[in-house]
Amino acid sequence: MDITGAVLREMGAARPYGQSRPIDVVPLRLDPPGEGEVLVRVEVAGLCHSDLSVIEGNRPRPMPMLLGHEAAGIVEEVGPGVPAHLLGRRVATTFLARCGACPECRTGGRLPCREGSATNAAGTLPSGAIRLHEGDRPVHHHLGVSGFATHAVLDRRSTVLVDEDVPAAVAALSGCALLTGGGAVVNAAQLTDSDSLAVVGLGGVGMAALLTALAVVGPGGHVVGVDQNPDKLAVARAWGAHEALTPDEARERGTRVDVVIEAAGHPRAFETGLSLLASGGRLVTVGLPAPGATAQVEPLDITARALSIVGSYQGSAVPERDIPLLLDLWRAGRLPVERLATATNSLTEVHRALDRLASGQAVREMILPGTPAG
Repeated sequence: MDITGAVLREMGAARPYGQSRPIDVVPLRLDPPGEGEVLVRVEVAGLCHSDLSVIEGNRPRPMPMLLGHEAAGIVEEVGPGVPAHLLGRRVATTFLARCGACPECRTGGRLPCREGSATNAAGTLPSGAIRLHEGDRPVHHHLGVSGFATHAVLDRRSTVLVDEDVPAAVAALSGCALLTGGGAVVNAAQLTDSDSLAVVGLGGVGMAALLTALAVVGPGGHVVGVDQNPDKLAVARAWGAHEALTPDEARERGTRVDVVIEAAGHPRAFETGLSLLASGGRLVTVGLPAPGATAQVEPLDITARALSIVGSYQGSAVPERDIPLLLDLWRAGRLPVERLATATNSLTEVHRALDRLASGQAVREMILPGTPAG
């Protein structure tokens, strides 16, 4: 079928992207779904720093590539082996399809799937197929999704069925921002009712972690937002954070917490997170720094204060298990995930959205592929 999609042709474009324009919104051909795959009409997609990292070249991927991995849409066709009851239903996409059979998948979400990680790096679907074409040239899939398009073909394991009461934007956010940030709080932080927690880096994932922490900590808990951007600190306060501080303010006040979620993906944020831990504290790092980036760590401090450092990819989550649990918190009014969607754009306005994301002006820029500009 003929679709329209946002294709990145080469990495490393200069900012502002409104001038360099690294992405072309072009007509493409999309093959029908194969064995175990579904065709989804994309309703909405979120713009994430993982998309930005590919554009910057910090996450090298084969080119050309149709970007977008946080999306929601309606299943319009199913391939062989996929239950027909999915037709017409809304699904959230996830950026790591789990095979369910490798040793990594048997860790209950702690480790990323071996097969899914390999096909993500190759820019294919888990079957090894490429369903996108521009003329005779294949266009690679981004993290098995390629959601910046009017339609997408995905492996069934890259989708999670959501209930009919879940709006498209909430469904989309549940597959990346909420799953990564909220999943890290639920699965990796190991909070108790009286724990204190700080989130370092208040982008989409960090804000999702903050909202989830506020939803799950007990009356004795304490949640702190940490970011350099005063606008994001103001948002964190408005959303219920007990404190919202710059890194310098947190250090000057001697802030110490039981758990830190590091969501900035920067070595200095990692160092800040360690500096805020109380003795016996746990640093959960979900950010993805540039390859080769290094942080200064004093091993003696880790040993002497019995600190733990935990890496958490995709929120240490099993999407089919954890997305429904997080959406139950949303449904109960405790986790207002829709707040993360701070701006909407048409597909042709993607460069404007990228520049706002790169400059820290928005929490989550949303793309509506079927909506005209303006």
